[in-house]
Amino acid sequence: MTFGSRLHDAIDGRGRFCVGIDPHPRLLDAWGLTDSVNGLEKFALTAVEAMAGTVAVVKPQSAFFERHGSRGIAVLEQVVRAAHDLGALVLLDVKRGDIGSTSQAYADAYLDKNSPLHVDAITVSPYLGTGSLDPVLDTALAHDAGVFVLALTSNPEGPQVQHATTRDGRTVAAVVLDAIATRNTGAEPLGSIGAVVGATVDLPADVTAENLDVHGPLLVPGIGAQGGTVDDVRRVFGSAAAHVLPSSSREVLAEGPDRAALHTAALRAIDTFSALA
Repeated sequence: MTFGSRLHDAIDGRGRFCVGIDPHPRLLDAWGLTDSVNGLEKFALTAVEAMAGTVAVVKPQSAFFERHGSRGIAVLEQVVRAAHDLGALVLLDVKRGDIGSTSQAYADAYLDKNSPLHVDAITVSPYLGTGSLDPVLDTALAHDAGVFVLALTSNPEGPQVQHATTRDGRTVAAVVLDAIATRNTGAEPLGSIGAVVGATVDLPADVTAENLDVHGPLLVPGIGAQGGTVDDVRRVFGSAAAHVLPSSSREVLAEGPDRAALHTAALRAIDTFSALA
């Protein structure tokens, strides 16, 4: 099955929510853990064991594993395996973006089924030009994996690039969204190439609900601790809200290290966004 099909089925069976696994030093400390490989492993696997059997998608933030070196990457491999064993899809938040053979190497690292870090989908940056993503997108589709392309992010610096106007008068965000939609042409029930659009963004004038409907999933961070609500999702996405995959990490992870509390927080998030179905 394609990633789009697997995600569609996962949301249908488990609800519309993606939980981030972000082993930030402050969260490790809040859980009473050391900022070490041992603390990282305890934190990440506790979170996965508490929630990956319930949520549709688990999204580890690669940087917080990479900062611990090769042993941190080994923990990330454990997290991916454990989440898959519990039936969740794994979206690795790596935001890679490069050209040519380097772009292909990133694709091989995360999307080739023979890689030890093989996941269901990754995040990528399109700001070397949407064509620079071709090796990643082609590899993803060849291996029935997915890609989420940054389009409209909620950080205050984002509009400097994303709202900038191209030679044909469209904003960069609109160009990126159109490129994603083109890749998903004809895909049913859902394309495998998605967009990342923040829950609280201000849309440029040439981006509407019609543009946001890229015939693929819309990963929507900024939920919960960052202030995004169901009403924000409805306001920003309109008719495209049916394709939204809300994502939250800190608000849910703050309930740890108690496994039951983490599980309850995940169920609460799923219920909150069930109205978008």
